[in-house]
Amino acid sequence: MDNEIHIYNSLKNQIELFKPIKEGEIGIYVCGPTVYSSSHMGHARSAIVFDVIVRFLRQIGYKVNYIRNFTDIDDKIIDQASKLNSTSAEIANKYKAEYIQDMQNLGCISPDHQPCVSENINEIIELISKIIDKGYAYSANGDVYFEIEKFSDYGKLSNQSTEAMLSNTRIELNPNKKNDLDFALWKNAKPDEPSWESPWGKGRPGWHIECSAMSCKYLGEQFDIHGGGRDLIFPHHENEIAQSECISNKNFANYWIHNGLININKEKMSKSIGNIVNIKDALERWNKNLIRIFFLTHHYRTPVDLSEEKLIEVEKSLKKLSKKIAQSKADKSNDFEKAWKKCMSDDFNTAKAFGIFFKYANEGKLSLNNSKNLEEFENVMGISGWRDMISENKTIEINQSEIESIIAERNIARENKDWSKADELRSKAEEMGVTLVDHGKNTEWTIKNQ
Repeated sequence: MDNEIHIYNSLKNQIELFKPIKEGEIGIYVCGPTVYSSSHMGHARSAIVFDVIVRFLRQIGYKVNYIRNFTDIDDKIIDQASKLNSTSAEIANKYKAEYIQDMQNLGCISPDHQPCVSENINEIIELISKIIDKGYAYSANGDVYFEIEKFSDYGKLSNQSTEAMLSNTRIELNPNKKNDLDFALWKNAKPDEPSWESPWGKGRPGWHIECSAMSCKYLGEQFDIHGGGRDLIFPHHENEIAQSECISNKNFANYWIHNGLININKEKMSKSIGNIVNIKDALERWNKNLIRIFFLTHHYRTPVDLSEEKLIEVEKSLKKLSKKIAQSKADKSNDFEKAWKKCMSDDFNTAKAFGIFFKYANEGKLSLNNSKNLEEFENVMGISGWRDMISENKTIEINQSEIESIIAERNIARENKDWSKADELRSKAEEMGVTLVDHGKNTEWTIKNQ
């Protein structure tokens, strides 16, 4: 490859020169969602980050095999099915389809494979059997646990001692475990839960084992890049390493890439706070290209504070930029391509790459007369067509007092847990051209994107 790439490797906590296992080819596995509810903007950021990484690697000539999984068997899915008097399969299939649609609406390319846990039970059982045979796991009353004390490198990704893990993490306490940090590879069947036959009795997989089994199936025992949100470093990715490397005696993944998390109006996005912003709701207000550009103007490893005000600022800047590009008569983009690719080759620094883009556009060096370099950048960032969507919003007459009245009535409905009434009032606001955004007990309103 012409471009020498350096990546911040979470495993080593440092920037490293990227060397693929096989010349010209890259295997990348990214942890996908647990499909028990609608996808939110945290999912959007991670998806956009790795979407652009894959686009860039392919653009500079690599053959990339891109895998992203679905967790469609999990305690959260089972709980949701129970609450809604549904089945786990119905819940998982509903939100899996919704996630796929959300990704399309965000302009993300589809992974080469999107495996589900339920489709890989045989592979999971086979891997667990190998771990037991190697002496790293034990069966207890139908459950199977990985014995972390047997794996000497446990903690090398999160860089924690076992004492720190115990004090900083919510651990499932179980008398069947030899150590509180031992984690489930297989869970004994409970009444009315999905289950499969196994050598240890009927049951279902634990959370962590799925990614080891599916990444091995599609990429082999060792592959180039493993990605996901930084909230997955421990315990999920730490456990993946242990259960995979105890079998292969190789590095599970050579490079670990973790994207930063997002805040909403300077607060951590959390269901307990009630400030979750779903992707589909965000897309009703903002164009996908604006959302992508907002996230990509931050380095993928940094936290991002998402707010209405900041999106408005980005939109204003883009309107000015679009006019600059349209008015420019430049025939050449000078060294624009070299400059932004250099940024991307330095730990996929989209923030610096967009800085180059803004600089060249503002200086009149990017124009529609020589659109090749411009379009190449836009294609890698997944923002093709952004100049068409940046236009002045149509004026909408809003009766502010009526909107505030709807919000007040809806807040009463929310306090009374009358969700159908709350949804009805939200729809009423939508018909008036307004989107309601909940932040805990407070609700803000914005004019819908035209």
